[in-house]
Amino acid sequence: MGTVVDTFSELTPLIGADLGESSWIEVDQDRINTFARATDDYQWIHTDQERAKDGPFGQTIAHGYLTLALLIPLWSELLEVREASTKVNYGLGKVRFPAPVPAGSRVRLRATLAAVDPVPGGVQVTVDAIMECAGVAKPVCVAQPIFRFLA
Repeated sequence: MGTVVDTFSELTPLIGADLGESSWIEVDQDRINTFARATDDYQWIHTDQERAKDGPFGQTIAHGYLTLALLIPLWSELLEVREASTKVNYGLGKVRFPAPVPAGSRVRLRATLAAVDPVPGGVQVTVDAIMECAGVAKPVCVAQPIFRFLA
């Protein structure tokens, strides 16, 4: 676990703090195909390995929204707030996918706490998140997720 705090009030001094990096998670073709089935997004650049060899990326790539979805399990490694009995995704600010995630790659999350705001029953936390892919120079996802931690 990355940063652990007991109370909501301990979050405010962490604004601007680098929360570190998560472990790596593999994005293999099976995970990509499972995501395609779950979302009915069967675009060939994701699921047709033979056709993708001649495509713009030379192989299949993960869906951008799969990359974004993996932010959640990786985020849970970076910050624990013990006072929170419930954590919910509240939304997203900016989201971009500067580079693709090739099938068979590994991704991890780096995050900085951008803001902490009080809400009824808890706090709203805004995070500057960067998804990295092993062997890829550019980030594969840059996002600003917003979470609510409720007592």
